[in-house]
Amino acid sequence: MSEYTYPILFGLAAGTLTRIYMLRTDYRQYPTYLHGKIIHVALGFIAAGLGTVAIPSIMEEEFTAITFLTLAASQFREVRNMERNTLTELDSYEMVPRGKTYIEGVAIAFESRNYLVIFTSLLSTLGYLVFNIWGGLAAAILAVLISKKLMSGGRLKEIVEVEFVEPRFDGAGLYVDNIYIMNIGLPERQEEVLRYGMGFILKPKNFNARSTIANLGQRQAILHDVSTALGVYRDSGTPALVPLAKRDLDDGRVGVFVLPQEKNINKAIKIIEAVPTLENAIRMPTERQTNGKGS
Repeated sequence: MSEYTYPILFGLAAGTLTRIYMLRTDYRQYPTYLHGKIIHVALGFIAAGLGTVAIPSIMEEEFTAITFLTLAASQFREVRNMERNTLTELDSYEMVPRGKTYIEGVAIAFESRNYLVIFTSLLSTLGYLVFNIWGGLAAAILAVLISKKLMSGGRLKEIVEVEFVEPRFDGAGLYVDNIYIMNIGLPERQEEVLRYGMGFILKPKNFNARSTIANLGQRQAILHDVSTALGVYRDSGTPALVPLAKRDLDDGRVGVFVLPQEKNINKAIKIIEAVPTLENAIRMPTERQTNGKGS
C-alpha cells in the first residue's frame, strides 16, 4: 500500500466523525431523522475526503489537485441553497414560522460545518504525516475543539434578562406589562388568552442588545422556539391566538406573548434564554467609529 494510505484513512475518519459530532437533532427536529442526517453525513464524508487528500497532493507536488478545494467551495454553497429552499418551503406550513432570518442562519451553519470538516481532516492528515499517528490524533483533537468553539454561537441569555409577566387586558387591548401586543374584542377569545397565555419581558443588558432584539427575525426566532418546545394553542384561521413580540419604543424592552399548550414558566424562560442570537440580527451601533464631527 502507499505510504499515504493510513494518513488518508485517518484524516477521512477524523473528518467524518467530526461532522457526525456536529450533527445534532434537538427539539426542533431538524435535520430530520433518519434521511436528513444521511444526507449531511454523506456530504461530511465527501468534505473529509477533499481535505485529507490535499496534504499528500502538495507533498507529491500535484498542485492541480488543490483545485478540487475550490470546486468544493462551490458545491457546499449549494448546501446552503438546499437548506434555505427546503426550510422556506416548510416554513409556510408551520403554526409559528421560523422566519427568513432564522432560516438563513441555519443554512449558513450547514455550509460552514462542511468547511470545518475539511479543516479537521486536513490538519489530522498533516499531523500524521509530519509526526506519527499520535501527532495526527493530537491534531484531530485540537481541530475538534476549534470546531466545537466555532459552531457554538451566542445565546439570548448573554444579552438580555428574561422576566415572566402575566398578560392582561385594558379594554380590548392585550398588554404584557405596559407593552401593547394586539387588540382582541371577543370576550371568548380574551378568556382563552388569559387562560393559556404567557407573557415575558426581555430587558437588554446594553445598547447593542437593544438593537439586536429589535430585529424582527430575532423576535420571530424566539416565538418559534418557544412554540416548538412547549406547543402552541392555536390552529389555522385563528389570528387572535397568534404569538407576538412587540417592543417598548422608549427603553427597547421586548414583550413576548405566547400561547403554549404546556404552561411551564421556568421551562419557557430557559427556552427563551437558549434561543440562538442570529448572526444576521446582531447589531453593534456602539462599535461605530466617528471619524469626523459636524460643524
